[in-house]
Amino acid sequence: MATRDRLSFGRFDGIATSLVALATVLACTPVSAQTVAPPPAPVSDQAEPTLDPVAPQASPASPAGDAQAPASVNDIVVTGTRITSSGFNAPTPTTVIGEEQILKNAQPNIFTTVAQLPSLQGSTGATTGTFSTSSGSQGLSSFSLRGLGTIRTLTLLDGQRVVGANVTGVPDISQFPQLLIKRVDIVTGGSSASYGSDAVGGVINFITDTKFTGFKANVQTGVTTYGDDGQVLFQAAVGKSFANDKLHVILSGEYSKEQGVGPGNFGEDLAGSRDWYRATTLVDTGIRNNGSPQLLYRDHGQAYQYTKYGLISAGPLQGTAFDVNGQPFAFNYGSNGVPAKNAAGNVTGCYVGFCVGGDQSGHVGSGTSLQSAIQRLNGYTRISYDVAPDMEVYMTANVAQVKTHNQPNPGASKTGLTIQCANPYLPASISAACAANGITNFQYGLSNAILPNIQVNTDRRQYRFVGGLKGKSDLLGTSWTYDASYEHGINITDINVDNVSLTGRYNQAINATRINGQIVCADAAARAAGCQPINIFGGTTPSAAALAYITPAAGPFQHTKQTQDAAAGSISGEPITLWAGPLALAAGIEWRREFYRVNADPYGAGVSDVSPNSTLYPSDPNLNSTIGSNWYAGNYKNGTGKYTVLESFLEMNLPILDSKTLGRANVNAAGRATRYSTSGVVYAWKVGGTWETPLDGFRLRAVTSRDVRAPNLSELFAAPTTTTVPNFTDPFRNTQVLIIQNTIGNSALRPEIARSTEAGIVLSRPTWLPGLSLSFDYYTIKLKDVVSSLTAAQIVNLCFQGNTDTCSAFNLQNTAGPNFVNVQSFNLASIKTNGFDIEGSYQWRKPLGIDGNFTVRALATHVMKYVTDPGLPGTIPVDTAGANSGATPDWKWLATESYDNDQFSLTLQQRWFSDGVIGHQYVVCQPGNCPVSTANNPTIDYNKMKGAFYFDVGGALNVTKQVSMFFKVDNLFDHDPEPSPQTNTGLDVNPALYDTLGRFYRIGVRARF
Repeated sequence: MATRDRLSFGRFDGIATSLVALATVLACTPVSAQTVAPPPAPVSDQAEPTLDPVAPQASPASPAGDAQAPASVNDIVVTGTRITSSGFNAPTPTTVIGEEQILKNAQPNIFTTVAQLPSLQGSTGATTGTFSTSSGSQGLSSFSLRGLGTIRTLTLLDGQRVVGANVTGVPDISQFPQLLIKRVDIVTGGSSASYGSDAVGGVINFITDTKFTGFKANVQTGVTTYGDDGQVLFQAAVGKSFANDKLHVILSGEYSKEQGVGPGNFGEDLAGSRDWYRATTLVDTGIRNNGSPQLLYRDHGQAYQYTKYGLISAGPLQGTAFDVNGQPFAFNYGSNGVPAKNAAGNVTGCYVGFCVGGDQSGHVGSGTSLQSAIQRLNGYTRISYDVAPDMEVYMTANVAQVKTHNQPNPGASKTGLTIQCANPYLPASISAACAANGITNFQYGLSNAILPNIQVNTDRRQYRFVGGLKGKSDLLGTSWTYDASYEHGINITDINVDNVSLTGRYNQAINATRINGQIVCADAAARAAGCQPINIFGGTTPSAAALAYITPAAGPFQHTKQTQDAAAGSISGEPITLWAGPLALAAGIEWRREFYRVNADPYGAGVSDVSPNSTLYPSDPNLNSTIGSNWYAGNYKNGTGKYTVLESFLEMNLPILDSKTLGRANVNAAGRATRYSTSGVVYAWKVGGTWETPLDGFRLRAVTSRDVRAPNLSELFAAPTTTTVPNFTDPFRNTQVLIIQNTIGNSALRPEIARSTEAGIVLSRPTWLPGLSLSFDYYTIKLKDVVSSLTAAQIVNLCFQGNTDTCSAFNLQNTAGPNFVNVQSFNLASIKTNGFDIEGSYQWRKPLGIDGNFTVRALATHVMKYVTDPGLPGTIPVDTAGANSGATPDWKWLATESYDNDQFSLTLQQRWFSDGVIGHQYVVCQPGNCPVSTANNPTIDYNKMKGAFYFDVGGALNVTKQVSMFFKVDNLFDHDPEPSPQTNTGLDVNPALYDTLGRFYRIGVRARF
């Protein structure tokens, strides 16, 4: 029965040396560490600050509230609302990670601590994107709530936006001043009415200690159980008040270096002694209607178009491979495969493009970095001055640099090469076989192990400055808080790729001939341009001159400058006292400008005034100077774009009930009007409320909202690329035409619109068990007009079928010039997701009469549905909830148990997500009972992916009242990741869910004076 069930750094020199150095620091210096954190207050879901590692539904003070020294300590600003009010409970669930949890997790980047929360799904960091050359997102640490993607989660620093570290607009958490962060608020619900665009999945607000006084430092190091990803972290901060405490100055600095992991080598060898890679592949039988599954789940899948040192892949000599010495041998295809020796290059007994088993030496997937190397420097200062008792003027400056390095794959695999039988590098036996079979050339493929491996180096620099004025003033008998600020941020990203071959030059270099006894490039123009021949039959390393020609020292580069200017002003107060309490209001106006400009090398972008030829990139007749795209990978393009945003918002909190019998209740409502220079006016709103019932500790809450995400700079103004496409089908005239395909942005994109609803119940510190807090929240999100990319054929066919959105994107009868199709994004797709969150904690003071505190905390998220509808004819919606190849497992939870006293602390942590499937689109069946396999619902013989359980342990010892030593072991049992097979070759693992590094050890010292 059928059932339906994704910079070059030097080596880390001497881990042992680092450990010795750290021990010396511990023994010989007065620098010390944060003591074991004091016992946390009981978990609270009230609007009050907390250091609870995970305080269920706590509504802590937001940065604005924390920074408002002039304001009353009872005035609280809750992340997720702009209301300043005492005793106000926001209806939107908010999770808090306090300083204590940050310290206990002992991560070199706070991003990792936050990303462990179950509600965060699909976040990107140093272990994701390592297979990519051109994305520009390698090592970029950014969050995704609810699996909706990083572009739909708004990340703030002290309640203010941060300039994007990528043209998608997402910031890099690695550039934040991490030592000064005292709390992270995670709002798991739509918050566009309060904070504007991008807050569809929610808001993550990093809150710094704006009044920090004293000195603190942190030094730590770490390494995996395999001896790689060596890490060092140095952090220090100082804060001091002057002028009778009116002037306050804070300085902090950080240096962090992570060596990274990988790559492995060709074949199935991973970095270190890791042995979990099996080249698991979904091999395609190519048969859809014979009662057997189309796709087969198999380990040791081997592409049969190439090998490590070369393979003749079609024709009468098919199946002839070459060893490292250039000697031919019969290739072992696996699957008992026999080469058909036809022009198509088929292999009898194998599958579409793959065999199973056989010669595994040519795999390239294991040569991908498992984690990017990352080095970050951060400097931060905040200076504030109390102009009056209720007025503070302040400025902050944050300068940061993050460098990353990764290897996307080894060599530069090539298939379908046409090799002349007269090539002088060929063994005599192959030349003779060519003659015997009456051929003059053959098809060839190789992994190009003879070429140096591609290296991607990314350098991001952020310069961010904020100035502001905040305080409190009485007006008409009402106390109003106010906050005005201006932020200017610059992010400069340079991507340099080393060891990349130029396709045109490579093709000339492999086309060798013999002239006057010398082996040279066959093309005279190429020889004149410096062409040097290479031998691609075996493992002979090309000469230095040949490598300089094929892989020049000046490789692909991209230089991007992004700027963000943001001005904001807001007020909040309680102008009227009503029957159930004061009416609280907040209002404000905000303006923002986003800009980017990117320029690239002329070989990738094409020669232009922006990217001219130069001594580093000289003119070459063998390269396409008009279109560019000459590199094997890393063909960056030039582009620019900008937009402005003007917004206003109004929010109110209306108490409607205050009764000893019936309890207390309030209604919270907000609205925001936003004008985008690209798409006009759009509105966001929310309506919610809370009811503190008469039942001891029980509170109900609910909120519904309309949220928006505006298209980002990349979607609106993507750097254009151009491709000539012959024989393109014109469905209007049922003929074939030649077109120019222009891949561009779409400035006509509309904002995405979401409807979000949450409803929950909270049990908070009942008198019968004051250490207990529990909460349950159901959520549903419906997102329409989702920006999605289309192919040229899809764009034309949609118009042909009556969808007018795409009709302006092409002209297939262009009398004024060539026919063209502009390949761009459109607002066509939709997403629907729902599920629920469970959070709980219990604190036991003096357990069994022992001094100290024992605390248990747990968070869990269950994704019931995550359905994406592409919105295209011929496609169907796909539910990815529970698909462990993606970002949204059925269940994900995080639990911690900790004991703390004045001398030491011990913490246990468990991270788990449930078993799942590869994809729900597949129909599982066995031979003899399979339905017809279709593009939307392919048949498959196995569709399971195991979940994972990770156990972490950590502890700290107070050496003095100011100094503590700590340790942390992540993934104590060294749990291996599960394969995430695709229908092509690659590493085929999902680092967004699974730990790919293995057991990790960290030790360190903290100090605070």
